[in-house]
Amino acid sequence: MPYRPKPRRSLPIQLNALQLTGSIALGLWLGFLVIALTCWLASALLFKEQLAPLAAAVEQLAKPPVVVEQPQPDIPAQSPIFGQYEENLRKNEQQVRMDQARSSSRNLSNPKCQFWLQQDQTAPSEKSRANVLQFCD
Repeated sequence: MPYRPKPRRSLPIQLNALQLTGSIALGLWLGFLVIALTCWLASALLFKEQLAPLAAAVEQLAKPPVVVEQPQPDIPAQSPIFGQYEENLRKNEQQVRMDQARSSSRNLSNPKCQFWLQQDQTAPSEKSRANVLQFCD
C-alpha cells in the first residue's frame, strides 16, 4: 500500500486583539506579584537573624532615655574674693598660653599668628589676645 498523506484539518482560530492584550497584561502583573512576594518572603526568612540587632537598636533609639534630675545642693553666694581668685586664674592661664604662642617655633611660619602677636605687642587688647589664642598653636 502506497503512503498517502492525510489531508490536514484546519482549526478555525479567531484572534481578538483586546482579549490577547488583556491576557498578556494580566500575566505580566501576576508574574510581578509572584516575584515580589517571593523576594519578600525570602528576605524575611533569611535576614531575620541579621536584622534583629538593628531592630533592637531602632527600638532603643525610638524610646528616649528617662533622665532623673537630681536636686542641686544650695550653693552659697560666691564671695568677691573667690571671684578675684577665679579672674586671676583665668588671666594667668591666658598669659601662659600667650607666652607659649610667642615662643613656639611653629608660629613663625603662620602669617595670621605673626600679625596678631605684633598687634598684641603694640596695642594689647582683649580682641588681640583672643585672636592670638585662636590663630596660634
